[in-house]
Amino acid sequence: MLEMAAAELGRYAARHIRRSAWSSPTCRCGVDFRLRRGRLAIIDGNIKSTKSAKYDYIIVGGGTGGLAVAHRLAEDGRNSVAVIEAGGFYQESGNFSVIPAYGEAAFTSISPDAINESPERDLTWPFVTVPQASAGGAQFRYARGKTLGGTSALNSQNYQRPPVGYHKVWAEQVGDPSYEGSNMFRYYQKSTNLTQLTHPRAKNASFPPNNLAGETSGPLQISYGTWATPIASWIQRAFRELGVADAPSQINGAILGAQYNPVTQNYDTQTRESSQTSYLDASFKHGRTNLKVYKHSLAQKVIFNSKKEAVGVAVQGLESGHPFVLSADKEVIVSAGAFQSPQLLMVSGVGPKATLQKHNIPVVADRPGVGRNLQDHTIFNVAQEVNVQTYTGLAGDRAAIDLAEKEYKNNSPPRGILASQLGDFLAWENLPAKYRTAFTAQTKADLAQYPADWPEVEYIVASAPFGAAEFSTPKDPKNIFYFTPCLNRPQSRGNIAISSSNMRDQPLINPNLLSTKTDEQVLVATFRRTRDFFNAKSFKPVLIGEELLPGKENVPLDATDEEILTYLKASNSGWSWHASCTCKMGRRDDPMAVVDVKARVYGVSRLRVVDASSFAVLSPGHPQSVVYALAEKVSDDILKGR
Repeated sequence: MLEMAAAELGRYAARHIRRSAWSSPTCRCGVDFRLRRGRLAIIDGNIKSTKSAKYDYIIVGGGTGGLAVAHRLAEDGRNSVAVIEAGGFYQESGNFSVIPAYGEAAFTSISPDAINESPERDLTWPFVTVPQASAGGAQFRYARGKTLGGTSALNSQNYQRPPVGYHKVWAEQVGDPSYEGSNMFRYYQKSTNLTQLTHPRAKNASFPPNNLAGETSGPLQISYGTWATPIASWIQRAFRELGVADAPSQINGAILGAQYNPVTQNYDTQTRESSQTSYLDASFKHGRTNLKVYKHSLAQKVIFNSKKEAVGVAVQGLESGHPFVLSADKEVIVSAGAFQSPQLLMVSGVGPKATLQKHNIPVVADRPGVGRNLQDHTIFNVAQEVNVQTYTGLAGDRAAIDLAEKEYKNNSPPRGILASQLGDFLAWENLPAKYRTAFTAQTKADLAQYPADWPEVEYIVASAPFGAAEFSTPKDPKNIFYFTPCLNRPQSRGNIAISSSNMRDQPLINPNLLSTKTDEQVLVATFRRTRDFFNAKSFKPVLIGEELLPGKENVPLDATDEEILTYLKASNSGWSWHASCTCKMGRRDDPMAVVDVKARVYGVSRLRVVDASSFAVLSPGHPQSVVYALAEKVSDDILKGR
């Protein structure tokens, strides 16, 4: 009987694995993760004895960008730095964000029900979108990290650098050549420590030997898993058969083509790397006394003086509500993410005047672009049973779980399926001509605005669903292959609004995906292209039975474009969890721009925004590399007095 929803399959497997996981001093993952805090102070905002204090820099958000900035400012030695973070250390909540294969649990479903069912629910914000017009008014979950490390502690770990053309567009939009690829490259290098594999993988799971050469000075370890997804070598044959060539590398920005992708992973331990285990841990190791972390602390408002200078942050203990104030002698840096950075600006008086007045918030700066311009990558899933091992085959299979645990724990470095983050092979392309025949003149014009090296579509080769729609899969454990295309030149724009003047109240999140004809047409063309990959002669030997998702009963082979679109919008589309651009960087004369090229907020002083919300435009692929590079660049600007 078919009865298990794919949107729940990853969580089902994770629940079984978690209950069976072994114990260690902190996180039941077979690795000792005792926190090396040294003399660095960790202050719990929930404790009522926590007092107000003063620092040179206050950073709101201990996520991907925030901890990178904190480390660099503290590294200077002359600055005192405080980080305000609503979460704590994710290792204290179990092994889900430590062992690579477990980390997908937060992103397997966009169903609101998943908020309470996700094994990582304590590490995520319970965000739900407003009703989505493209999905008939349905509302969806949108997971974001609530922990030190932020979403870098929960994401798919994929690390690739965007093409040169992406940074050319950014530089042109903001009017600053320092954002050209040739100038940004050093900031990508500064953040990373690229680690070569010492235990070669199978020949059909190999990758270019120079893919991780020459960068070893940064705190963030980039490597490959010791285990390669078996399905990848099969879909690679289908890619080649249908004209998608192998990519030489995904580190240097030349991402068009197909290749095993680098990941944020410690090679020796085969565990996740996040901004916490890299940047913050680097400060731990050096015993920096000038960096303090306020965990379980919620920023309530940026405080401005009469000169519109940011002079501090009002804070509360996340659960206790204990109030205190952290004052800033130099600057406040907001790194709260694409939803809460604009929310914090608005509740502090920086945002669209009408919105602020509606909620009786005194207007400090009328900036209509705050919360606007939300960008993300639309995705969908196609799935079929295969005759090679995938993550879903572990679900409910006690013997398979035990074997996977032993293989991971008893090898050095760890090996087996748990050492993979489950989406270790990526491909990018611009759609071939045969799929573009139905494009309107406007669609062609929209796509033509992008450089040729900026791909239209990404394909994620996965062993688990990403934001999957509800559909039935076999009750008994089966190896299911998920193929997840992503639109990489999105035209749709969403927005973030506030529901009140209180940061404890959820912001109004409107991704607004598939709201343009261009995105709709590219989505349909990509679906047709995807089915052709599954029908490739070289891919047939690995497939079992018929297509599970969407299934030919839902989308017949002779379906019209309109029928395909109707199905995808209603039942099988979501996002890549790449929300960005809601505090957009731009020129001073751009009314929608929120920050300048130094990430300084227009209309006030001593306030910056450094995270994915301050991108000028969303990058193709996976944006965490851009967040780290932007954090390095802005930190450099701050330290040099720019």
